[in-house]
Amino acid sequence: MTRVAGRFARPRPRVTAGQFVEGLLSDSERKTCWSLAERAGHADPQAMQRLLRTAVWDADAVRDDVRDWLISRVGHPDGVLIVDETGFLKKGVCSVGVQRQYTGTAGRIENSQVGVFLAYASPHGRALIDRRLYLPEMTWCARPERLAAAGVPPEVGFATKPALARQMITAALNAAVPARWVTGDEVYGADPDLRTDLEQCGIGYVLAVGCDRRVLVNDGRTLVRADEIAQRIPSREWQINSCGPGAKGPRDYLWAWITTATTPDEHRWLLIRRNRTTGELAFYLCWSPHPVPLHTLVRVAGSRWSIEELFQTGKGQVGLDHYQVRGWTGWHRFITLAMLALAVLTILTAQQPNPDPDVIALTVAETRRLLNALILATPLPPEHILHWSTWRRTSQARARRSHYQRRLDHRSSRKTK
Repeated sequence: MTRVAGRFARPRPRVTAGQFVEGLLSDSERKTCWSLAERAGHADPQAMQRLLRTAVWDADAVRDDVRDWLISRVGHPDGVLIVDETGFLKKGVCSVGVQRQYTGTAGRIENSQVGVFLAYASPHGRALIDRRLYLPEMTWCARPERLAAAGVPPEVGFATKPALARQMITAALNAAVPARWVTGDEVYGADPDLRTDLEQCGIGYVLAVGCDRRVLVNDGRTLVRADEIAQRIPSREWQINSCGPGAKGPRDYLWAWITTATTPDEHRWLLIRRNRTTGELAFYLCWSPHPVPLHTLVRVAGSRWSIEELFQTGKGQVGLDHYQVRGWTGWHRFITLAMLALAVLTILTAQQPNPDPDVIALTVAETRRLLNALILATPLPPEHILHWSTWRRTSQARARRSHYQRRLDHRSSRKTK
């Protein structure tokens, strides 16, 4: 917290922020303002709620501090920037950016918010380093009154998910984040502006595309669908390569690559992955300012799983999706503090040696368990626990009465009409 203390204008929010992050790292089942305030010894959640809503501090500046701290510990010249989005399931229509939309979190169309994130992966570790909230065009950006009610700044307009990714990648490169590659799924691979930006910056990419993507073959004269190219590749051209360790061992696939263009200043390939069991295919557009071997492209393609694991870890370990805020400011502040908590676990885990070959390396989950057992355990007096039990039940009773009153008022208004 000393690293970000200067971002808080007053001492009280600074102390509350430390208690908030400690609560996110704790073994509390839910990481809401209520539970974090109870754990911190507060009489009510007001201080935690003010921290997310009205306290004076710069969440973007804290995010930059988190990024710089992470890069100082896990940065590497061969680092990979990974872009992806994740959904946050929500009820109602007031949470900023919420609408019915597809989210991989649920695997279907649900009422949800979508956050676009940038992760960094290197041989030393991986972490989330930036975030953007996606605002749907018609249901939000085309309705100024709705944006104003959610506290969205006037200068914020509609941006596609690839456009948000470009913003974060540009910010990372401007901050001298050591990265040689960018990877992402089909949402980002289909965006020509993202690919152009990366090429102009001299950053290589391995971006997933659909099977219907047409690429140039035959010395750049003929456009052919990616899946048709895969059918023409002889069996002897497929090579087994691992794209990194998985939960059940190495992720081995069959890989093939086709050179689509080569000049003195750039090299382009279509990379194809085939599942050894099911035969399922995946396709990637690849570009590099320098020639690279196949296993390098495979490694970059495989690093995309890092961000999905980070989403799972963030939600499971530090409550990345436990927030109960509706506004623009609250969302960015909660997510930023959750990223800080995850950075603590990432750096603690990365710096632990593992000299015993018969013991797997320390995981983020085990680091948090040890942190709670050895450092963060805070036994609370019985009167404090009983106070919070009464406070919660009183608040819930008040909310129930308000809900019943709104239903009665609604029925009365319908009868009057």
